[in-house]
Parts: sequence; structure tokens; C-alpha cells
Amino acid sequence: MPAPFTDLIGTDSFTESLRQENLATWLSATNHRFVAELFDGSIAPQVMAGYLVQDYRFLDTFLALIGGAITNADTLAGRLRLSKFAGEIAGDENTYFLRSFETLGVTEHQRESMPDTEATTGFKRLFLDAAASGSYAAILSVLVVCEGLYLDWASKAPAKHPDSFVHHEWITLHDYPEFRELVDFLRRELDRVGPSDAQRAREFFSRAVELEQLFFDESYTHPLSNTLDETPGRFRPPLSCGRLPGFSVFKVRHKNAPICMI
Repeated sequence: MPAPFTDLIGTDSFTESLRQENLATWLSATNHRFVAELFDGSIAPQVMAGYLVQDYRFLDTFLALIGGAITNADTLAGRLRLSKFAGEIAGDENTYFLRSFETLGVTEHQRESMPDTEATTGFKRLFLDAAASGSYAAILSVLVVCEGLYLDWASKAPAKHPDSFVHHEWITLHDYPEFRELVDFLRRELDRVGPSDAQRAREFFSRAVELEQLFFDESYTHPLSNTLDETPGRFRPPLSCGRLPGFSVFKVRHKNAPICMI
């Protein structure tokens, strides 16, 4: 069984000192209701859809953040590993999003018209601020939170994953050997350069952890709700309940707008 995330980062590392300073919020995120419902497959499809739409929204600025890391890395080995990371984000993870949107019945129109939540807006600003700072330590602090916090919760998933690939692949995308190696690389880099720019690293780390918790919270307050289709006057259910194992239609809110229930 892989070592837990806390073993990976060590007990006396610079990274762990930042995590300890934000431990209450970190634990609130990694033990969030969203994580528990993802593990057992009970998460409402409109919540999952809204979450994925918002996550996909900041893919562009997240790649800009990785670009900033490549620019500010102080070794060739670091630049090469970060370049590989950018390719992974643009490859397997992007494919997962597109497959999930299709399965959940989320249209391109819905993805583009759903407003950014406060957390999404905050993440976009955080990524751009970190990239513009010119501080490798600040950028690494954000990357360690974004990837390490997800490894932390994903590594605690039960052995039996939910049936729907939308759920179980989101878990396995954040806990497999190469991903653990990436988090370990980011952690070692932050431990190496962070102490020389500790205050900025601390500020960006804290902002990132707070946004991770808020992002999970807002998945429930801002789900992808039933909206008007592109055809004027016609209601379209954005979520195809029947395509997800464990979901069924149990009543009608509008003429053709089913509500999904476990």
C-alpha cells in the first residue's frame, strides 16, 4: 500500500510546516462532504457537473501557472519535469473532462454560460498572481497545494471505487505512481527553494488551501442547474441521469426537466 501523503512530505520539511500552519482548513478540504460522496458514488450529478465545469474553467490559467514555473525554475531537470507535467494536464486530464461532460449531458453552451464561482475567480487570480510574481517558491506553493491536497484525499479512497467512470477516474487521476512522483518532486523543490522566500511561499500556500475548501463548498451552492436549451422556449435537462449507474428520474420539475436522485 502506498505511503500516506504525510509520509511523503515528511514531518520536519518546509512544506509540512506550511501545511501545519493551515492544517484546520487543509483537513476540512480533504475530509469534505464532496470527497465522501465522490468515494461512494452518491454525489448528485448536477453537483458533479457544476464542479467539473468550474474546474475546467481555470485550466487555461493553470497552464499559465505551470509555464511560470518552467520559466522560473533554476535547473534544467526542473524545467523538463514541469514541461512533462504541462503535457499531462493537456492530455489525459483534458480527455477525462470532455468524456465526463458528454456522459453528464453538459453542453458546450452550458460550459461557457455558467458564471464563475467566487472560488474559480479566486483561483484564476491566484494562478496569475503567482506566475507574475517571478517567485519560483510562490508558484511551487500553489502547485503543491493543488496537487498535494488532491493526492491526500484521493489516497484515502476505499479499495472499491464507484461504478461510474466520472467518479472513479477523478479519484485515480489523483493517486497513481506517476502522480505521486510529481507531488514528491514539487514538494522537494519547495523544500529546497522555499526557505529563501518563505513569506511569499507562506502567503500563496495559505491562499491556495482556503480556495480549495471554498471550491468544494461552492459545488453544492452552485450546481449546474436545469437551464433553457439553445432553442428558445425549450427546456433541456443538462444532466442525463439514466446514463450514470445509480441515478434515476423520480419526478418532474418542469415539462421535460427531470430531477436526478440516488
